[in-house]
Amino acid sequence: MHAYRASLLRFDSSGKPLFDEDGLLVVGPDPRGRQIFVAAGAFNSIHSQYAHVPVTHWPGRIIAPGFIDMHVHFPQTDIIGAPSEGLLPWLENYTFPAEARFADPAHSIEVAEFFLDEMLRNGVTTSLTFATSHVQSVDSFFEAAQRRSLRMITGKVLQDRHSPDGVRDDTEQSLIDTESLICKWHNVDRLGYAITPRFAPTSTDAQLRGAGELAAKYPDTWIHSHVAENKDEVKWARELFPKARSYLDVYTGFGLMRERAVYAHCIHFDDDDRRLMRETGAATAVSPTSNLFLGSGFFDFEGADRIDYHYGLASDVGGGTSFSPFHTMMAAYYVGREGQTKTGISIAPSELWWRHTGGAALALGLDGVAGNLQPGCEADFIVLNPKATPLLARKSGLAANLEELLFSMIVLGDDRLIERTVISQASAH
Repeated sequence: MHAYRASLLRFDSSGKPLFDEDGLLVVGPDPRGRQIFVAAGAFNSIHSQYAHVPVTHWPGRIIAPGFIDMHVHFPQTDIIGAPSEGLLPWLENYTFPAEARFADPAHSIEVAEFFLDEMLRNGVTTSLTFATSHVQSVDSFFEAAQRRSLRMITGKVLQDRHSPDGVRDDTEQSLIDTESLICKWHNVDRLGYAITPRFAPTSTDAQLRGAGELAAKYPDTWIHSHVAENKDEVKWARELFPKARSYLDVYTGFGLMRERAVYAHCIHFDDDDRRLMRETGAATAVSPTSNLFLGSGFFDFEGADRIDYHYGLASDVGGGTSFSPFHTMMAAYYVGREGQTKTGISIAPSELWWRHTGGAALALGLDGVAGNLQPGCEADFIVLNPKATPLLARKSGLAANLEELLFSMIVLGDDRLIERTVISQASAH
């Protein structure tokens, strides 16, 4: 066992923040030998129970859960910040050419290594990640994540139509490859597999049907795709699937709506779509920097809360413009405030933080496993220095309460705020 003394930020079962200004976090092995949080609370309240445990003291620092990124594309690392007129031209001009390079195993390995180091540098300890249509991209990602002992989820992209040479796959072979990868990687160490149709317009009925059959056969896998991101895309989906009530309903018809199904964006929804999300247990990966960058629209936080379905925050790199969860939370605040196309709301800083940690874990079906410092959760955490920059030190020093402190870090924070990322007692940097 080992203990860490610093300020602690964690969340209760309803997502409300718990903050111990002088806290103690105790880490030890579970019966399988995996490092978990054994205890967390005020130092004066629990130290006597763990007086025999060695303590690392980080004065002036805040220990918080590792961030969870609900939707990101590791093969798009090199096209972050690529200018475009919108989603569909961006896919054609940048995304598909970049992803075609992942047929080369050496390139796939190099990008996976860089991507995971960048995630850890930004305090992200778990992500639901798109690979490409190439089997090698999945193997490279999982091998790199396994060496770092990370909890990571990815899967081979399925796209057997409306895609250029180099990324388009074969229907039958794509499903054979998907099942082989599930058997090879799912639930190995802390790795999880996501059945990953890119989005409905780039898969045939046969491929979507096969994906749904695999999702039923392996019910604890994830499903990962996109929906209702862009109005042109919605129109295209309606033309391709005229019998579906809505774009989201296309996935229902193929058995792709269930718990652990995560759909990025979900912007152009009505309340029937939101109710379908709630009834099936599916979740939204809200991707605000990407939506702002590509001009796709504004996620309706008020609508999601009113219908009460699961969602969490995502960087969506490379459409998203930063690996930093602070930038994502700031963009989510902007999107929430927008009130011309939907009801505008002001999201509390602690809720933004929860949606990128424990709330994201809940949406992914990992509640009690990741995204929190509560006893029983896996011991992934970050150490924050709220005085990392002169302006941040000045602003955080003026904070009169927790919400002001958290918001100062959201507004002014970046990778410099992350002093260290700890994975099962092993510092990532």
